[in-house]
This record gives sequence, C-alpha cells and structure tokens, in this order.
Amino acid sequence: MKSLVLASSSEFRQQLLSKLQIPFTSISPDIDESPLENETAIQLVERLAIEKAKAGAALVNDNPVIIGSDQVAVIEGKIIGKPHTEENAIKQLQSASGKSITFYTGLAVFDSELQKFSSCVEPFTVHFRDLTTLQITNYVRKEQPLWCAGSFKSEGLGIALFERLEGDDPNTLVGLPLIKLIDLLNEHGVEVI
Repeated sequence: MKSLVLASSSEFRQQLLSKLQIPFTSISPDIDESPLENETAIQLVERLAIEKAKAGAALVNDNPVIIGSDQVAVIEGKIIGKPHTEENAIKQLQSASGKSITFYTGLAVFDSELQKFSSCVEPFTVHFRDLTTLQITNYVRKEQPLWCAGSFKSEGLGIALFERLEGDDPNTLVGLPLIKLIDLLNEHGVEVI
C-alpha cells in the first residue's frame, strides 16, 4: 500500500483520520489561505484543499498519497473564520443564535507519484438554538473555542448550542469528511478495509 500523508497540523483532523486505523504521517504545508477576488466559499475550500495536498507533496520524498482539507463557515452569505479572542467568539455566537451556519469542507487526495488528484466539497449545516448572552458567554469561557471556525467545538459542550444538525457525515463538521475521504482514497488505490 502507498504511504499516506495528512497535509494538516490540525489535531482534530489527525484524530478523525486515526479512526480509519491506517498508518499516516502529518505535515504542515505553508500556503496563503486568503480568498481570491469574487471566490465563493465552495471554490475557496476546494482550491485550498488541493493546494495543501500539492504543497504537502513538495515536503516529502517517497511519492505518497496526500490528503488536503480546508473548511470555512458561512452565515447569511458571509464567510466567518476563527475568532482568536473571547470577544470575537461571543460576537460570532450572538450572530448565529437562532440561525443556521453552513460549513463547507474541501477535501483533496493527491497521488504524488501519478500527479493525479481528486477533490470534493462537503456541506454541513448547524441550526442554532436561540441563545442568551449569558449562555454564550458561559460556553465560550468553559470551552475556549478560539481556534474553531464558528466559535464552537461540536465534539464537546458545543453540542448544547444546537437545535439540530444537517449533513451526510458528522465528521465533516469537525473538519474531515471520512465517508467521502474513503471514496477518494479508494480512487487512488488506498483501501481502508
């Protein structure tokens, strides 16, 4: 079997990929993640996933299959990123209260030996409860979701913020759609089971 590389420093993506019980290594490609002019959220995440996978290929020598992934959250047509501060996290969650946020996760698998890639974008929508400022503040202080797009950790206490979830694969919300990843890996000769 070809060696597998995850082009991401995200511990969340590493944990998700570990669920598949196949050996892999992780690297951190350095790419510019700025959106291009007039680029949609879907175009952005697919482009960045492909760029991460290809940039990862330049960092390794044994022609592995490389996984790239990127994610953005969109609320009312606007891309929202990681809050970085408690104040920004509170503002993001206040703007999401009673509304829906769609996460778009771009996924790319690149066979560096054949110079061939496959990619897709997986949507996942989170429907928020009507939240009070006190609930939002308590949540942010308890879980500190400052490095998470949308200002929550769905795999933790963040689940309490939601009314319902809508999508094909709950792993997509955390940043790596495993169902689609298995399909893409199969296309490149990497069998999970």
